[in-house]
Amino acid sequence: MVSKKIKLAGIEQVQTFNQICSRCEYNVDLKQGKYLVDAKSIMGIYSLNIMGELELQAGTDSEKEVEETFKDYII
Repeated sequence: MVSKKIKLAGIEQVQTFNQICSRCEYNVDLKQGKYLVDAKSIMGIYSLNIMGELELQAGTDSEKEVEETFKDYII
């Protein structure tokens, strides 16, 4: 699993991020504090404080792939 800190700035970015996650063949989760949600679920993402820092947890061992796929969101 690859973990990265990310930031989502606004509704448009959330929607684009969700679409990217939906195309991933591996599991993609977002963690914030004690909460963990499926990043392929738009409702799951909106249940978090999207203005805060989030942790992306990708169910793959390819750090390079995750960095390329989510480069616009990694902080």
